[in-house]
Amino acid sequence: MSSIGTGYDLSASQFSPDGRVFQVEYAAKAVENSGTVIGLRGKDGVVFAVEKLVTSKLYEPGANKRIFHVDEHVGMAVAGLISDARQIVETARSEASNYRSQYGSQVPLKYLNERVSMYMHAYTLYSAVRPYGCSVVMGTWNDYEGPQMYMLDPSGVSF
Repeated sequence: MSSIGTGYDLSASQFSPDGRVFQVEYAAKAVENSGTVIGLRGKDGVVFAVEKLVTSKLYEPGANKRIFHVDEHVGMAVAGLISDARQIVETARSEASNYRSQYGSQVPLKYLNERVSMYMHAYTLYSAVRPYGCSVVMGTWNDYEGPQMYMLDPSGVSF
């Protein structure tokens, strides 16, 4: 008996006859199998909470953190494969740093969200790469717009 995605799960850029992209579904399954991430947006701030996963006694205490500081005003919580998430965090930090050096101000979260979303989505378009097996929740607070929060799934879709 063969797998349901036989032949159509070899490339992230190939659709099955019923319109599915199995590589993106596999990345979403990696997120489902990881710990829970909760983001709360109140009127005066944003709070992240993550489930602490201990998969091995060999891990050092404090290793594999899943809440990250992206910029002085932006935080990020991740679910899924931690190695993929670290790459997304580094991309977000690079985008925030580039924006600060180019415009001399803090990066707006909406702009950062769009840039990271495009980056994650690009990894679903080509056969040489695979989609990131992580979802991220980004949040910030500022005087002008108040608290903001966005979530990105492995396909690059932003909520």
